[in-house]
Amino acid sequence: MKQYLLPENGQFYKANMHMHTTVSDGSWTPEETKARYKEQGYSIVAFTDHEIMVPHDDLADEDFLPILSYEFAVNKWTKETNFSFWPCYHLNFYAKDPKQTKMPVFVEQRIPEKSKHFITDDMRENQSTDFRYALDYINGLVKKANDMGFLVSYNHPYWSLQNYEDYAGLEGVWGVEFMNTGCYVEGYHLDCDMRPIEDMLRAGKHVYPLATDDAHRLSHCFGGHIMVKAEKLDYPTVMGALERGDFYASAGPQIKELTIEDGILHVVASPCARISVSTERRFTRFQNVGDDGKLLTEATFDMNPYLDVCRTVENLPWEPYFRVTLLDEKGLNAFSRAYFVSELK
Repeated sequence: MKQYLLPENGQFYKANMHMHTTVSDGSWTPEETKARYKEQGYSIVAFTDHEIMVPHDDLADEDFLPILSYEFAVNKWTKETNFSFWPCYHLNFYAKDPKQTKMPVFVEQRIPEKSKHFITDDMRENQSTDFRYALDYINGLVKKANDMGFLVSYNHPYWSLQNYEDYAGLEGVWGVEFMNTGCYVEGYHLDCDMRPIEDMLRAGKHVYPLATDDAHRLSHCFGGHIMVKAEKLDYPTVMGALERGDFYASAGPQIKELTIEDGILHVVASPCARISVSTERRFTRFQNVGDDGKLLTEATFDMNPYLDVCRTVENLPWEPYFRVTLLDEKGLNAFSRAYFVSELK
């Protein structure tokens, strides 16, 4: 039986899941953000302004969907050093309900004067001043957000000065940034790295890769994005697709179709120099552009040797999974999410 790893039906919608506007410290108004991203072929933008969740229902139309969201920081600060030395957790909270009015955590004194008029009594309900830079505190915050109906992403670990011990034990996180355009152009090149995601996958976390802009200004825009496969462009449909992982992340190349049948993995893509599949162990397969120089638009991989081991060997060190990577002739990548063997029919 053929199984569509990306849904068979629906269409792809281009999305930026990390964006700052003049509501916090961005350069563009929400209206300008919509106009400029639509010009670049985007259908979805998550407005993740710092510390405050502002609805932008007025921006929604048949071709554009704003996602209700915000970014929150927990800093490990000391009086002896300045911000440049502080490790921190930055989390994005994405509301599954566009009418959500309550925030998992809120700190009124962090809101700039120009945006205080957005504050509501519902926001103040979860006002907090008791923060701890500790994994158990962060996991409690993520669980609270999940229980309230939010998807949570873990953002730019290298800019945040974080290491394996800071993220490997995270629980309940939905997405992890492997590419952050804003961080990259500011010189934090390790925020374009799959290592944190691989570490978390090997620790048994079912996290999805996110390529985002984290845009504060023009130079941060139109780099990393995700392509969401959904039946239609409305809030519940798109959020359902995001929660299920019906998307891939990219800086350029496109995954057009991804299927598996009788252990044979088939990839259809935009023209690529290399298409590869990797796993949680030493099993990889790849196809490169041939001597004729003709770029690849599809590739087929026999996964049965891998799947046979996964299904017969007891006490595997990790929950087995595979994922697909595209590399185009410009050196830009696209990544599928990890597909766990337990998901296969």
